[in-house]
Amino acid sequence: MTLDKCKRGQKIKILNIPNEVIRSQAIRFGIFEGTVVTCEEVVPAGPVVVGMCKQQIAIGRELAKSIAVQPVN
Repeated sequence: MTLDKCKRGQKIKILNIPNEVIRSQAIRFGIFEGTVVTCEEVVPAGPVVVGMCKQQIAIGRELAKSIAVQPVN
């Protein structure tokens, strides 16, 4: 499953961020493979907003399509 397919309120685990440049930028925000985040909002035809540690990060739709995630119960 990719990040753009997640539902609002769903907890997800980041499995893979394929682009090396994007991966290094995400690490600056504390997001890397294995991190569990909450899908805060999915804006139609817009970004996916994820939250962790009281911060929210908007990830563009095209980028979200390339990030592999797994739902966490």
